Amino acid sequence: MEDKIKEFSKAAIVGVITGGVGETEVNISLDELTRLLDTAGGEVAIRMTQQLKSPNPATLIGEGKAAELAFLCHENGVELAVFDSELSPSQIRNLENILKDVRVIDRTMLILDIFALHAGSGEGKLQVELAQLKYTAPRLIGKGAEMSRLGGGIGTRGPGESQLETDRRHIQRRVKALEDELAELEKTRRTMRVARDRSGIPKVAIVGYTNAGKSTLLNRLTDAGILAEDKLFATLDPTTRKFTLPGGETVLLTDTVGFIRNLPHQLVKAFRSTLDEAVYADILIIICDASDPEHLSQLEVTENTLNELGAVDKPTLYVFNKCDIGAAGEIPFGVERPDNICYISAKTGQGIEHFVDRLEKIVLSGKTNEVFVIPNSEAGVLNTLYRNATVTDVQYGDESIRVCATVDAKVRGMLRDYLSEEKE
Repeated sequence: MEDKIKEFSKAAIVGVITGGVGETEVNISLDELTRLLDTAGGEVAIRMTQQLKSPNPATLIGEGKAAELAFLCHENGVELAVFDSELSPSQIRNLENILKDVRVIDRTMLILDIFALHAGSGEGKLQVELAQLKYTAPRLIGKGAEMSRLGGGIGTRGPGESQLETDRRHIQRRVKALEDELAELEKTRRTMRVARDRSGIPKVAIVGYTNAGKSTLLNRLTDAGILAEDKLFATLDPTTRKFTLPGGETVLLTDTVGFIRNLPHQLVKAFRSTLDEAVYADILIIICDASDPEHLSQLEVTENTLNELGAVDKPTLYVFNKCDIGAAGEIPFGVERPDNICYISAKTGQGIEHFVDRLEKIVLSGKTNEVFVIPNSEAGVLNTLYRNATVTDVQYGDESIRVCATVDAKVRGMLRDYLSEEKE
């Protein structure tokens, strides 16, 4: 996939209205597809929908509509057609035969291209390439000449083997190599997670729909310096920073890749290690763009994706962002306790103090302020408290050390022999 979609300045976007997908839903999805195309560097010159009882198995849209699309593309100098539905290999081939010099892709291929443009880390680039190859491999029908750039040539082709077979063999080898490399990186990520667990510092994952303001929030709180643009999928690589709450408690905040409707299965699988930051977090911050009319449905997509990942049943703070633009002011999907909701503008700082207060209450829920009396001969216990709790005061005496600390039930039980009846 050497050709980048950003090279096509003008494009046509196409959606199909069927019995299972209504006109409103299709138009919302096409609006999002327009933003995806803008992120990839293109602009919409033609927007087309067709109502069908069921999609045409040969061309998705009807043959007459395909001919109309070919005419409009020719008249408007359009060289790229993006279909909002996933296309089969034969549909892509048939549509390109009808549209002539117009390249045909689907929503998944567009998202994969955007991920390729925005992948910054080595792991991110490997994950994107793996997803691209897994999606591309079944779509090599009629693409032998184009895909030959991926491999083949002298010294790699077997006797009597076609170019198509060569390309597929090359992709299979590359997929295996990428999976092995990512498996090694996952071992490193697991080691880092174990180290974080040992630190006893609460892990907080910032999750939400793409372009909801996750990176802007992390930048506001920690000066992380992450690229924060008004683009979809501006951030792909997770970033973790320490943040100290007003009471002195330290947490680890992690920015994560955004979610979207119909997130390609290939991306979910390839980015599993990255998405697992939400799975292993102690607390979730679910953020949504309150200025977007579709913020409630986007919030539902986020919660459904978290459920698929297994990142559920965690203390959660729901954050309505971009309130400086204008918020709907509605209670979000699935939330019963309003005290777990706050409205902010990560860009201007509006509501941040209230947000931090809410986060601190969640972090401290289940924690208590305790006094420990540690004999000088067992001073190593103090290090355990520093690692697993928030130490607020230490007084050294002739025979013992008096320590005031905020601890959870686990640490309280672990060090119960040193607990004093005195309260801080």
